[in-house]
Amino acid sequence: MADPKGFLKVRTRHELAERPVAERLRDWNDVHAESGLQPWTTEQAARCMDCGTPFCMTACPLGNIIPEFNDLVRQGKWDDAYDRLSVTNNFPEVTGRICPALCESSCVLSIHQPATMIKLDEQTIIDQAWKLGLVRPKPPQRLTDMTVAVVGSGPAGLACAQQLTRAGHTVVVYERADAIGGLMRYGIPNFKLEKSLLDQRIQQMESEGTRFHTGVEIGRDIGWDELRSRYDAVVVAIGSTVPRKVDLPGGGLEGIHYAMDYLPDPTRELMGKAPLHNIDARGKDVVIIGGGDTGSDCLGTALRQGARSVTVLQIRPCEPTERPDDQPWPTYARLYQKTTSMAEGGTYEYSVDSLEFLDRDQALRSSGLDEGDPRARVDRVMAPAGFEEDGQGHISGVRIVKVEEDDLHHLVPVEGTERVLPADLVLISVGFAHPETGTLTDQTQVNLDQRGNVARNDGYATNVDGLFSCGDAGRGQSLVVWAIAEGRSCAASVDRYLTGATELPAPIVSSQRPMALPIAR
Repeated sequence: MADPKGFLKVRTRHELAERPVAERLRDWNDVHAESGLQPWTTEQAARCMDCGTPFCMTACPLGNIIPEFNDLVRQGKWDDAYDRLSVTNNFPEVTGRICPALCESSCVLSIHQPATMIKLDEQTIIDQAWKLGLVRPKPPQRLTDMTVAVVGSGPAGLACAQQLTRAGHTVVVYERADAIGGLMRYGIPNFKLEKSLLDQRIQQMESEGTRFHTGVEIGRDIGWDELRSRYDAVVVAIGSTVPRKVDLPGGGLEGIHYAMDYLPDPTRELMGKAPLHNIDARGKDVVIIGGGDTGSDCLGTALRQGARSVTVLQIRPCEPTERPDDQPWPTYARLYQKTTSMAEGGTYEYSVDSLEFLDRDQALRSSGLDEGDPRARVDRVMAPAGFEEDGQGHISGVRIVKVEEDDLHHLVPVEGTERVLPADLVLISVGFAHPETGTLTDQTQVNLDQRGNVARNDGYATNVDGLFSCGDAGRGQSLVVWAIAEGRSCAASVDRYLTGATELPAPIVSSQRPMALPIAR
């Protein structure tokens, strides 16, 4: 740290400028007007206190060497900064954009000032590295005779595959979708994570020797047991893709969809591919159940499609703007953060529970108005745009109620607060329950844990010899940064299984949990 008083001289954060809302709602490009190196980048990096005990590193499951790369950013030493960052993180272009920055919540400076801009420094380092040609393939110096199949190409699967390829093993990644990237490809909108970032990283991995097969569903196209017989080891990195159910009356009405059926199509269309579900919010009143990051992604997508209105329902109260007493530093604090999509429009309803999905007639009766009454808003409640004349069988409204905590901290309805929201399209975004394991358990007899995830020991090994599991498939729904850490750690265990020893890093064990995990929403 060249200037030990840097954090005293610069007390404020300088965020990337965003494009005007009216402009960015007309396209699917990154919402930011700036990227990469800025005039204030080095000044912001100088705010890092170079703490004797860097709690930011403790909070990061990857163990990123944050004070060191911050200082290298301050000095503009991009080659060294990239080397330091890539020691611990395979995909900083992803974490630098979509990670919730657990590290910043544990920054010592954040006790009395805004935290150091760790996440943006990470993004700047990798953007500069690509720009300056510093990101090069790292093929192994020698090849082993060992082969590994990695099933799933999300962040865990790709991190595991890259590490094992660099260790000299022949690695094949199988992906059931038509493009590599998992949730990063089709689950995160382009305006948050442009897909060119994935494409250039996949090209690097191919140059290193990793092989990719898309459009192959293991368990159907190739049996799990057959796959295990073909390879010396198999890694299950299929993610957690079974959505949590919202079991309400009227759930069978048309126009009710899960978020992960809705979000992929705009990305597919940008890639020149046909949509899979043809769910379009144009001209519709949209209700999104679930106020987390995925709900925010649905909001931004619906606004870009031209929704008439968008309402996001969150069952929990609005997060506080300052760290509450029960979430002390350096744990992760759930604070209110306005996402870029929230700044674009729509309405958030907090402390609200959904009670029932209503068709046209039910919604009309709930309004207490006669069909001929102009206040019935024929264009909204009675006959949603684009639906058939009678409207039967389609969602037309959602009955909701305000909730509050009782003495036992249970959420209970507030009497007299029931009302109906007009809704032509309902998107359910309340998280995922567990991975899809039907064919896996049938064909391998692998054990599952109590939550339906793939059971494994601290070394990511399942009860089936040579079968490993990493990422959300074993951990359950989590964050991209934890998935990358699991993929790296799993690779070390697989390497040790195949060769008897390993030099690959293992930042976490599978049972490790964060100091405080954001509540799944």
